[in-house]
Amino acid sequence: MTQSSDVILDRMMALHPKIIDLTMDRVWRLLATLDNPQDRLPPVIHIAGTNGKGSTQAMIRAGLEAGGAAVHAYTSPHLARFHERIRLAGTLISEEALTDVLDRCYVANGTDTITYFEITTVAGLLAFAQTPADYTLLEVGLGGRLDATNVIAKPAVTIITPVDLDHQQYLGDTLGAIAGEKAGIIKRGVPCVVGPQHDESMDVIERHAARLGAPLLAYGQHWHVSTERGRLIYQDERGLLDLPLPNLPGPHQVMNAGAAIAALRELGKDDDACEAAVTQAYWPARMEKLTAGPLVDLAAPAELWLDGGHNPAAGRALAETLRAQPKRPTHLICGMLNTKDIGGYLAPLATVTETLTAVSIPGEANTIPAEKTADHARQVGMTADVAPHVQAAISAITAKDPHARILICGSLYLAGHVMRENGA
Repeated sequence: MTQSSDVILDRMMALHPKIIDLTMDRVWRLLATLDNPQDRLPPVIHIAGTNGKGSTQAMIRAGLEAGGAAVHAYTSPHLARFHERIRLAGTLISEEALTDVLDRCYVANGTDTITYFEITTVAGLLAFAQTPADYTLLEVGLGGRLDATNVIAKPAVTIITPVDLDHQQYLGDTLGAIAGEKAGIIKRGVPCVVGPQHDESMDVIERHAARLGAPLLAYGQHWHVSTERGRLIYQDERGLLDLPLPNLPGPHQVMNAGAAIAALRELGKDDDACEAAVTQAYWPARMEKLTAGPLVDLAAPAELWLDGGHNPAAGRALAETLRAQPKRPTHLICGMLNTKDIGGYLAPLATVTETLTAVSIPGEANTIPAEKTADHARQVGMTADVAPHVQAAISAITAKDPHARILICGSLYLAGHVMRENGA
């Protein structure tokens, strides 16, 4: 009997005792065993950064597909199902295809040590290599220099979205150190689109690009993006574009759109592709309004929103997004992992929300207990309570404020749980 992808994925979890162990040796070994599928991919756009990678990738994909291109896309983590990580020529990988590439990687690896992310990334590359397409979008999992996706000798374009503090235990505790890891995806002679950066990060990226002779296309230098009278205005040396605002909500999406447009123009795409990038992108759990499902029914008539941001920069972006929304009392349901700066994430949100109800993330060993999340919220000035699960939190909020805006936030793992509970 054919094994299901879930069975193989469970086996892969046991191949390495540590969840994160940044090195490239195991990836190169397995790729060589599989005859180096990374060398047989359609042109690659490789994306690193602390925040905005997924949204930028979604916009680029929308722009490319609007022109008829078939696009592979790799992203992580998944929300509801692992299959979301691998999109083959525009379609989520099928169970049959996923099982096949996972099994081939598992057999090829044998009993050798390899992390879950490494072997599943190799499986994605194998799937891409054997399926025709016009482009491949690769999103870095963690960092860049030692990330399992960093195996492409000559991408078409690399992109570095804003760099901020996150995963300091793996990438370093300064912006410069983290930027150095992200800049590890820059390749000799390959154009690199750079989103807005702190000066410390930009200095590191510029030095790294200079050493490799990689042309930079940097925000504020080579391209500019802003809003004017409810429109997105983009300008570079090729000229000016007057476009609709991004359909992905939040002021920060204007900058992500700018990076996506810069990449599309570098790839030679036309104005229609750029407009499609900002009007047709879809990226779940990034300030997404849920419109149907049992949790939506439970919350009604309150609005139910979902966001997976989880670091201080994401907290600031979320606060700005809420300020730009129509006035409505906003109540948070929040669960986070203990690897995150919870105080830094919550502090910007204290002034734009009414209350926070803390939950533990179901099934996650590294969840912050709900009571501890509530304590952190109180420390930054929030009115906070706890609930045993998301459904109870929704019911408690709507009992007191039936016409509220309820925003579930703090972790992509919590977002994935909510999507499954809501019928995804």
